[in-house]
Amino acid sequence: MNEYLSALNQYGVIQGRCRRKTYWLFVLVNILVSVVLTVLDTVLGFNIWLDEGLLSTLYSLAILIPSITVSIRRLHDLDRSGWWLLLILLPFIGTLLLLIYFCFKGSEGPNRFGDDPLRAPSHS
Repeated sequence: MNEYLSALNQYGVIQGRCRRKTYWLFVLVNILVSVVLTVLDTVLGFNIWLDEGLLSTLYSLAILIPSITVSIRRLHDLDRSGWWLLLILLPFIGTLLLLIYFCFKGSEGPNRFGDDPLRAPSHS
């Protein structure tokens, strides 16, 4: 849960890097919360438009920017520009490529986007 809250605390931050664990726990918690809210929408009858529930829609909107920024920081950990996130605009293949990239281990040591998130920063 700390990983999820850590990602939320960096709401609009695109600088720096995000390790795999932080990214995937953020995704997992988002999926679980979305499922729970969808069930609640169905049970409470909060479907507002085309079977989209009010609670799940509000959550999706609230989590949109943090999802984008954590994805950009994950790409930074792979020493790739955040512009690579635009691959998602390619139907199927773009999403598949990003999914594969997000599974890779980040570059070791500092890269052009910051220090290695797995290593504690050295204090001189």
